[in-house]
Amino acid sequence: MTKAAIFRVGLTGGIGSGKSTVAERFQALGAPLVDTDVIAHRLTAPGGAAMGPIRHQFGDEMVAADGSLDRAAMRGRVFSQPAARQSLEAILHPMIRAVADDEVAGAARAGAAYVLLAIPLLVETGHHGSRVERVLVVDCPEAVQIARVMKRSGLGREQVEAVMRAQASREERLRAADDVIDNGGDESRLDEQVERLHRTYATLGRAFASSAAG
Repeated sequence: MTKAAIFRVGLTGGIGSGKSTVAERFQALGAPLVDTDVIAHRLTAPGGAAMGPIRHQFGDEMVAADGSLDRAAMRGRVFSQPAARQSLEAILHPMIRAVADDEVAGAARAGAAYVLLAIPLLVETGHHGSRVERVLVVDCPEAVQIARVMKRSGLGREQVEAVMRAQASREERLRAADDVIDNGGDESRLDEQVERLHRTYATLGRAFASSAAG
């Protein structure tokens, strides 16, 4: 099954924008979801395929007692050492992409009209044009992002702002977007936006499949 066999919508957004909430609403409407964050967690869980290379590259201090990735320790390392971030990405990104491609192919075999491919750093990679047919950005004011992340994670404002600085800016994401969902707070409006785009993507996906078959 080739990558072109199914219409791929890349779902992205900054930390605290509400990507998971939006993804859940698409799933509730029947859209298959391939979530690269979930894949990354599987790869770095105890016994995960990435843990051997990570231990070899970074040492035992980046491995928790249960054999999983020590996320807090790694977060501190990659934010203070750009080379460490590059090394981690060199291990994880090819693995994540291979698993994601397999899951996308599975959605195609199941006959889905389209697949939602959740990639938090889609814009940052600069390769979204080759990975997806359409980019969907979940957007909200930066003050809302900060408040949400502080509430759910216990991180301080400076830590949250440091994470945001390491990501694409709000303006960069919006420039890359084909579609934007406003997740600034009105949940009833969120549902309306998701339902509208679900119908649009299903229509586009059917046309895409017909074109690929022809």
